Amino acid sequence: MGVSGPPLPDSAGQARGPVMDREAVDQALARLSAEHQAIEASLLTLQEHAGRRMLEGTELTGETRARWAAAEEATARLWTHFEAYTEGLRRARAVRERRRWPDHAELSELTELLSGGCVVPPVGRAPERSTEQPAAGGPEPAPSGEPLGFRELVDRINGWYRQALDVVIAADKVWSALPARMDMLGAELRRIRSLARSVGVRPGEHPAGDELEHITAELTALRARVVSDPLAFWSAAGGGSASSAPGSGRPDTSAYDRAARALEDVRRDVEAVLTVRQDAEQRLYRLRDVLSRADRTLAEARTARGEVLAKIAASEVPAVSGPPTVLHEQLTAAARYRRHSQWHRLSPLLDSLEERAEEELSRARESLTAVTAPLAVRAGLRSRLDACRARATHQGVAGDPLLEELYDTARRLLWSAPCDLRAAERAVSRYQRATAESATTGPAAGPLPGDGPVSGGPPNSSAESGRPC
Repeated sequence: MGVSGPPLPDSAGQARGPVMDREAVDQALARLSAEHQAIEASLLTLQEHAGRRMLEGTELTGETRARWAAAEEATARLWTHFEAYTEGLRRARAVRERRRWPDHAELSELTELLSGGCVVPPVGRAPERSTEQPAAGGPEPAPSGEPLGFRELVDRINGWYRQALDVVIAADKVWSALPARMDMLGAELRRIRSLARSVGVRPGEHPAGDELEHITAELTALRARVVSDPLAFWSAAGGGSASSAPGSGRPDTSAYDRAARALEDVRRDVEAVLTVRQDAEQRLYRLRDVLSRADRTLAEARTARGEVLAKIAASEVPAVSGPPTVLHEQLTAAARYRRHSQWHRLSPLLDSLEERAEEELSRARESLTAVTAPLAVRAGLRSRLDACRARATHQGVAGDPLLEELYDTARRLLWSAPCDLRAAERAVSRYQRATAESATTGPAAGPLPGDGPVSGGPPNSSAESGRPC
């Protein structure tokens, strides 16, 4: 910047700096004019910002209310200082436009206007705060009527502009991100609530129903808070340091994410209950079939036990239990749950019933096998006696009187009721030995089917069975 003439004295009479020449004055005016246009454009952009209009038209609460009040005060100071800047620039231009070649007095006046402290913000335009501290992120307000140079004035304007713009951009970003996501989550919540009601998942009757009510209340409160206090959901970059650009950061979605995860868990629970509803009829049909087979098997075992006690003597026959009354009662309860759409109660009951019904059928089959074992032993002895008889006939000794007597004795024991299995076993064994001893010619043929001791026979029967025919 060029100089011309002696330095200007300050208010105390001390030299403050050299007088600017015409070229330096013109350069300073051009720079300040460009800066003025840039500040005006920024202020108009802030004024028309969608986030600012929404902040002005919303009933704010919490952190946003406090910060927006400070931002509004900063905005008011912005305009008063900009008006002071405009007035100072106008006065300097008016002096410069007096003549093409300003004299020394005019250059001194221009130097004082452009580099001195003669720009005074208007008093009474901005809201006064006599006891409060300056808003965070903004400059310390100058006392009313304090002279400020252009550079200090611009610094203050920039500080308040960053403070106001940071609030506007942060609120706008939160409002642009979270409500739309909550609308989608709300639609999913309504779908799941409808599905839950259709399968009987209701508050007070199922944990998922209670959780749905909690999520609904939480989302309602969350949406209301996002609308009234968006800055409560803002995470500033760098911890909100003053060096960060206005609006640096991102919306904090942690509360939304927690609600979304909780809703997803409820959705899985409800769909599991829905699966139970879709499969309930088929599963109940299978359960009825399994329990019916178990009942029939137990009934057959009881009938067989009576037959064994009538036909078999000297044999231990186990008792047969009655039908599974508890399982039938639970099956009736399961059918009632299905009729009343109490799927959340039906699901665990069906799981338990299916396992216990299969166990009951296996137990009934084992009981039938144990009860009919003596009849199987008798059938085995009969088959063994017939095989020995066929062997004797094949060897030509069947007509022997002793063999005939032994055969008749064994046959009478096996075909009489009640049958003494132990005595019949001994008789069959004696006939086997006698038939083997009577065979005196030709090699013995291979064993016929039914030879050998009978599996599951009475105790100690193998000691008297003798050699096979």
